[in-house]
Amino acid sequence: MNGRPNTTDEATAERSAADECRRCVMTRAVDPDIVIVDGVCNHCRRYDELISARVVAPAERDEQLARLVKRISDSAGRGEFDCVVGVSGGVDSTYVALLVKSLGLRPLAVHVDNGWNSELAVSNIEKTLTALDIELETVVLDLREFYDLQRSFLLASTPDADIPTDHAIQAVLWRVARQNGIKYVISGMNFATESISVPSWSYGHSDWRYIRDVHRRLGTQPLRSYPHFGFATLFWTNAVRRVRIASILNYVDYNKAAAVGELEEKLGWVAYEGKHFESIYTRWVQGHLLPVKFGIDKRRGHLSDLINSGQITREEALRRLEQDDYPETLRAADEKLLMKKLSLSRDQLDAILAAEPRSFRDFRNSYAFVQRLRRLVNALRRRGLYPR
Repeated sequence: MNGRPNTTDEATAERSAADECRRCVMTRAVDPDIVIVDGVCNHCRRYDELISARVVAPAERDEQLARLVKRISDSAGRGEFDCVVGVSGGVDSTYVALLVKSLGLRPLAVHVDNGWNSELAVSNIEKTLTALDIELETVVLDLREFYDLQRSFLLASTPDADIPTDHAIQAVLWRVARQNGIKYVISGMNFATESISVPSWSYGHSDWRYIRDVHRRLGTQPLRSYPHFGFATLFWTNAVRRVRIASILNYVDYNKAAAVGELEEKLGWVAYEGKHFESIYTRWVQGHLLPVKFGIDKRRGHLSDLINSGQITREEALRRLEQDDYPETLRAADEKLLMKKLSLSRDQLDAILAAEPRSFRDFRNSYAFVQRLRRLVNALRRRGLYPR
């Protein structure tokens, strides 16, 4: 039989198979570094490789959770608190607060106010902590410094606009733990809904060298009080003071939709239109800056996590991607506030959106060391030497 060239439809199908994961909804268009083998991308394969190290198997959950709770409780001695819990008003951190109280732990809630809380987030935090009778410590950032750092990252033209907030939160949680002699920080991070890691999307959460270089080049206000940590602080906190981060949601059957329903029923908590929409700035970054300037739709990562954890189907994820959860009227209002807070004119913001995209690799960074550290921590988790 004589062969014949592929039809246009066949050629299109072949390109699609090479550019789209058939298991999740990650594509080459949103992640140029994606590697697809036999129709399955590197993100799905990474999920399969790490799931046993990050999430406790169902048959072992009760026993391992009980052990973790005992370690946390015993670590406090006669102290008033046995763990620190960061609260943002979002689903994950709110569910952590509910869970640790139900387990009999004595948490100190910590909220980092970076000037971008939505009214709904403030209301959700208040409802949660009142209902659960949890003491709150709020750390308000120096907004003149912090807005200057955020502005620097926008001018840097990298997709890492939320790194200043993420880094400050971690620094504050560790600082509060050290100051109060608390050995455990309970994180809302969970592998079921936050496993995908794409450095080209966002990098620098623990890389003070990178953050400092961006600000050194593009900032104007000295960062005298901005909470931060370098690797010396990280070593001191973890190795000397022996403060541990425990992702407690990896010890339970964490289902996002079920968690939302439970929070609404028990706490009167109110859901947001999108993931991380409790922050006005993050809402604008993920809803407008990333897709418009960088071609990054973070919803694909979030939905792919839910697919891999069996919480939704690929078809449902594709339907959700067709929906617009960031209305133009809301974007315009957020942008107006952003320009006011960051002292940007309309022309300056337009120039930022139009500027050539750059990477964290264009600045000083500690990427290689950070990756080695992550591999070390995952190895310790596999051996049961570090909390999940």
